Amino acid sequence: MVKSPAYNPDPRILELGPDFYDEVAPAMFPEAKLRFANHGWAKRVGLGAYMRPAWERHFARFEPLPGNLEAPLALRYHGHQFRTYNPDLGDGRGFLFAQLRDDKGRLLDLGTKGSGQTPYSRQGDGRLTLKGGVREVFATEMLEALGVETSKSFALFETGESLWRSDEPSPTRSAVLTRLGHGHIRIGTFQRFAFHRDKPAIVALTRYCLEHLYGEKPPENDKDAANRLFDLVADRTARLAASYMSSGFVHGVLNSDNIAITGESFDYGPWRFAPYWNPRFTAAYFDGEGLYSFARQPEAIQWDLAQLGGCLGLVTSERKLNPILSDWGRRFDEQLVALLLARLGIRPGHADDDRKLAEALVAALATESVTIDRVFFDWRGGRRRDDERYDSPEFRTLADRLEGRENHAALAHPYWSDDAPCSMHIEEVEARWSAIDARDDWKPFEAKITAIRRMGEAMSAPIETAGA
Repeated sequence: MVKSPAYNPDPRILELGPDFYDEVAPAMFPEAKLRFANHGWAKRVGLGAYMRPAWERHFARFEPLPGNLEAPLALRYHGHQFRTYNPDLGDGRGFLFAQLRDDKGRLLDLGTKGSGQTPYSRQGDGRLTLKGGVREVFATEMLEALGVETSKSFALFETGESLWRSDEPSPTRSAVLTRLGHGHIRIGTFQRFAFHRDKPAIVALTRYCLEHLYGEKPPENDKDAANRLFDLVADRTARLAASYMSSGFVHGVLNSDNIAITGESFDYGPWRFAPYWNPRFTAAYFDGEGLYSFARQPEAIQWDLAQLGGCLGLVTSERKLNPILSDWGRRFDEQLVALLLARLGIRPGHADDDRKLAEALVAALATESVTIDRVFFDWRGGRRRDDERYDSPEFRTLADRLEGRENHAALAHPYWSDDAPCSMHIEEVEARWSAIDARDDWKPFEAKITAIRRMGEAMSAPIETAGA
């Protein structure tokens, strides 16, 4: 086995002790067909030299990585699901497989989805459908390309089992997914220990998160540590909510057990990208009340943050936490303005002008005359389109706001000369899945990943700074 000098195992989760997790055994799968491997991120965590047999051993058979966890760990947590508290949660079809440092020194987790039953499976089979795995690859790749802090799909193996699901034509094909993320501690992790009134566990979690996930030395005083963590999570979740809105993404299930303490987006089930800026657009067929609809996502995430505040209230005082929670809306608004302008390729300027530009952009998007992706593509860098689709008062106001703020450097990548933007609407997902399901044809899937990454290159290209 080739071991890269860049590989830096660091299983810090063990510091928390066995009250936080259960050792589990991975499922034994009949087959292991590698369908997706994220070689770019493998290189960044020191696993780039691994050949296909090693990928199968570690990410389908789950042989421990060198110097890492000796056994997978199913993490314990509770959570609110659609605002109803559920103490019967935990990693039910996944586990923490390894922890390691990336090329920037961040502690990352390799976790799984569909790796078998655990003590928290609740009568489930612990498996993942192949379609679910394909969908998660698409979600993470698209969000990463759009600049959203998201978990990364690391490896997807088809596993040769037939699964029965009520929401998919069955029997359907099975898979196991390994994903790379910045921590698997959730708001729901804190909720579990608050439920049991376990203050020492909350203190330990707080210090773990500050030191290993935020890279800060925890204050000696437990109250100060709790206050600091809440402030950091408020910032990260405000950015998370703003990034969902600016990317036109609807997560679908923003329960408190699906909110990572780092504010990194993860755990993709019924997600969708909204074609139009429709506030009522929902992703989950079971979200009849629209609790997690497009425009209500900020409200949902702030509500989840409040649940974390309730947990930390066992350590510190509400008097310290409430001002941070009350300030969340301002943080969200500022992040949304910044992210909308960044996606448009416009340099930041005077705060009031930026806010008015963002308001004009949202008003134009809200006409629902053109898709979200198309608007950002056509108006990138402040360029104007002489198109009847944009002949409305809202788009004329947007054009006025962009006057003098054009940024041609934002159009340097050849992607911006394409005929149409790269998008990921449900019809495109279904078409690519149909090719796999009907003909085992993975070419459309692979072509889409290539197109998404090309868009990501265009989006992440440096934008000329003011005065340059």
